[in-house]
Amino acid sequence: MKNTYFNLIDQSYYFPQEGFDLRDDSLTFHGISLKHLIEKYGTPFRFIYLPKIGDQIKKARNLFNRAIKKHGYRGDYHYCYCTKCNHFSHVISEALKHNVHLETSSAFDIDLILNLLAEGKIDKDRIIVNNGYKTEEYLTKIVGLMAGGFKNVLVVLDSKSELERLVNIAKQLGLKPRIKIGMRMAINEEPQSAYYTSRLGIRPADMIDFYNTHIKDNDHVEFKMLHFFVDSGIKDSLYYWGEFQKALKLYIDLKKDCKNLDSFNLGGGFPIRNNLGFEYDYNYIINEIVKNIKETCDAEKVREPHIFTEFGKYTVGESGAIIFKVLEQKLQNDTESWYIINNSLMNTIPDAWSIHEKFILLPINKWNNEYRRANIGGISCDHSDYYNSEDFNQEVLLPTYPEDDPEPLYLGFFHTGAYQDAISGYGGIKHCLIPSPKHVIIDRDDKGNIIDYVYRNEQSADEMFRLLGYSQDNV
Repeated sequence: MKNTYFNLIDQSYYFPQEGFDLRDDSLTFHGISLKHLIEKYGTPFRFIYLPKIGDQIKKARNLFNRAIKKHGYRGDYHYCYCTKCNHFSHVISEALKHNVHLETSSAFDIDLILNLLAEGKIDKDRIIVNNGYKTEEYLTKIVGLMAGGFKNVLVVLDSKSELERLVNIAKQLGLKPRIKIGMRMAINEEPQSAYYTSRLGIRPADMIDFYNTHIKDNDHVEFKMLHFFVDSGIKDSLYYWGEFQKALKLYIDLKKDCKNLDSFNLGGGFPIRNNLGFEYDYNYIINEIVKNIKETCDAEKVREPHIFTEFGKYTVGESGAIIFKVLEQKLQNDTESWYIINNSLMNTIPDAWSIHEKFILLPINKWNNEYRRANIGGISCDHSDYYNSEDFNQEVLLPTYPEDDPEPLYLGFFHTGAYQDAISGYGGIKHCLIPSPKHVIIDRDDKGNIIDYVYRNEQSADEMFRLLGYSQDNV
């Protein structure tokens, strides 16, 4: 009996599962034939499946609203999308169709907000949460938003020095309304971290004194939000719940002396599926969050806050994928096999190289072939341009095929929609001058029919050489 790749997956995981199925021995993604896309667009290419963005937003919002109703919670839930996660217009436009609020991280994010306003995609009632370190340019642009009529701009102080600078800029620009502010609580990092306390935010021990000394009687600002952020995300772990309880206690202590404080920002994000065996009980976690806040506030006779979440990776991560072709199989010693793909892994999914992030890796075709252990290598000259997995003793398991097989093996890395383009730098100059792959957008019309088109073709040599300063006459 042949041990096929399909048998391996079928015995190891529940399959088919959400988003992944087979049609004619080839992989589909949310019902879309990837083989058809390969025949249409060639490889390599990356794509974004826009409907998945709305699915994620609706899932989280429904679960929070259900928990709020179940526990008799008197605050509202607000879903914010983190623009830094994926800045593409088609991505943010899709998220905005589902009435999300926006979270910014830098000065140029404010220009993005103004572009969205000019295009009629947001109005001036949209909640804009300003996070990140505030340079003078960033603060000036934030104040400019408020001066321009944005009613729900909320500036989250990342350090104590930002308050005075913010107020001074507002005075210089003649801003009259009180500025809505929040404070970000610095958290203790996980034990394995290289440092103990996050550089981001204000120490909890300083917050109450800072509020009493600089905010309480300050006519220029109105304290509205306590924000905390756990970088590893919202997880059912002693570490997460410890930081959560610390932030909740601080909120209550501040709320007792500040009637305007009414919002608790969870920060951090939900994890996304990075393997076929992924398990995470979103319903349980959300219920625990709402229940804990409700019970603690009731015990302290404090009104429950509005709950804010800032979901970036969760919103767009599972909508993205990148497809490669295997160029060659190389046996480098008696046991070590390499599949060489037609681009660079460092360039296209940099998180796999820099922080050893894992993505769902699946072959597109040859599921009825036997399988073997293999490493995946990119075509750059860098030693680190490879991908493997701890799940199977470092090497991954992929279908075998004879060297003379007329059909190449195609591989897909899935759930790559968050951060990868921003970190690698979309377009621009790439390692070893390997071009950015073609970028395809996939959507569905009102009847559910698939719409796909090229957003941008593969980067050309001309584009790269112009950036490098070579004469345009020679390129």
